[in-house]
Amino acid sequence: MPVDYVKRNGVAYISLNNPAKANILDKQMSDEISACWTDLWEDPDIRCAIVTGAGDKHFCGGHNLAPKPHLTDEDREYLRTKRVFWPLSGTVNGQRTGVDGRMGDHYPRVWKPVIAAVNGWAAGAGFYMLLASTDIRIASAEHARFKFALLTQGWLGHGPGATLLTRQIRHADAMKILLTDEPFGADEALRIGLINEVVPHGQLMERAERLARHITTLPPVAVRMMKEFVIRYADVPVDQAWQVQTLMNSLLIQATTDGEEGRAAFNAKRPPNFDGALRRRGPAWEEPSEADAARLDEAYRSGEF
Repeated sequence: MPVDYVKRNGVAYISLNNPAKANILDKQMSDEISACWTDLWEDPDIRCAIVTGAGDKHFCGGHNLAPKPHLTDEDREYLRTKRVFWPLSGTVNGQRTGVDGRMGDHYPRVWKPVIAAVNGWAAGAGFYMLLASTDIRIASAEHARFKFALLTQGWLGHGPGATLLTRQIRHADAMKILLTDEPFGADEALRIGLINEVVPHGQLMERAERLARHITTLPPVAVRMMKEFVIRYADVPVDQAWQVQTLMNSLLIQATTDGEEGRAAFNAKRPPNFDGALRRRGPAWEEPSEADAARLDEAYRSGEF
């Protein structure tokens, strides 16, 4: 199977497993990784994911650019033009939609943390996957390499790479990557803020797992909602985003048990036990007496509650 998918103790492990072909996203690989994203999205026991590549040369070397042998150059030109004006239903920018309808099937944004363990080359679609689908990125000091990989072929690319890169790192660094299309290593990726850490290759998965294990101890609904909030409202004016954040936070406190558990554990000086349990809807509060109303109003206005 081109994708190894394992779930252990709240963590989903996705490993692109076709090292003989640079772990490229051919049709089978794309379909399988799309199914993995969907499964970890829907599995309530999964709180975090780690994505990596098999071997020590390639995280993901890009798309399979080899055309079908029975298509002529004229056929391909016709189909590419048709895709612009008559896209298939259930697709976005020529790619089938998967777990996240705004992105393609192998560039989704799942509302659970995804850690990338970059074990080798991340080029083309592999680079895009890092930008679109991962939140925390750990790279091998010895083997991780990065390349946008399409401008030198005369393309801008069908994937979201250029759009996302300019939103995640400084303009000057993004433009150097995009306009020179030169490869760069883990130290440079760290300098420009593309990745979080560089570790010796032998410690790559250990470090990724340590982060994942920590995330599994946090309140799962709050973690999920934090990621969704940051991604959905990144381009919204601050006052509007802040209002949405406040509404989401109130919903979290009222509709799950984790907010109460976190405060109770803090006050009791004990480790919290976050399970993401949902609350039942209860009866309305009784109207307070005049004395209680005054007492509650004083507390409300103080902000100390």
